[in-house]
Amino acid sequence: MGKLVVSLDGVVIKEVQITKDKTTLGRRPYNDIVIDNLAISGEHAVLQMVGNDVFIEDLNSTNGTYINGKAIKKQLLADNDTVEIGKYKIKFLLNDGGDYEKTMILKPGATPPNLGGGPGSSFGGLGAAVIGPASIKVLTGAAAGREVALTKVVTTLGKPGVQVASITKRPTGYVFAHVEGPQRPSVNGIPLTGESIALRSGDLIELAGTQMQFIQG
Repeated sequence: MGKLVVSLDGVVIKEVQITKDKTTLGRRPYNDIVIDNLAISGEHAVLQMVGNDVFIEDLNSTNGTYINGKAIKKQLLADNDTVEIGKYKIKFLLNDGGDYEKTMILKPGATPPNLGGGPGSSFGGLGAAVIGPASIKVLTGAAAGREVALTKVVTTLGKPGVQVASITKRPTGYVFAHVEGPQRPSVNGIPLTGESIALRSGDLIELAGTQMQFIQG
């Protein structure tokens, strides 16, 4: 589970544990996290918990929701991300003892815990704590043959307003998630049913009418 630390001008105002599937944030008193400030919309944003992943979605607020200085509509939160709403800063922290922390301190050769999707080929025989470089190769469309290295913690793919997905680098491997669009992207011909799925090297992704391949190592 994760927690949110809300601060204003460097002063911590409140800390909130994320324990529910949906946690609402806004100015109105019925929200789970109430910030009584005119820069905050009545219903500003919602946090959704899916397994160990937490997504934040802006609810068409007046002043927008930002993560690490970038405006977002919906995004998967990573440990230590800073959400900015008005003058308020909300730091997202994964609690100690979660699956990600356990995995980070495993010794090479140790058996990783079962994390649902399983580590698959993510570890590449290099020891549980080492995640190799990865890239996406575009197979069809105007950009066919192009290869994009996944150098950032979160890489966003697709066409805004049509279909958007993200690939997040985790200590356990790479995770593919649906961000926006009425239709869900597919991995190896199977539409994404949950919010996210662990990727394995060689997986075929279809997104916004374009086929691409996830390559790791």
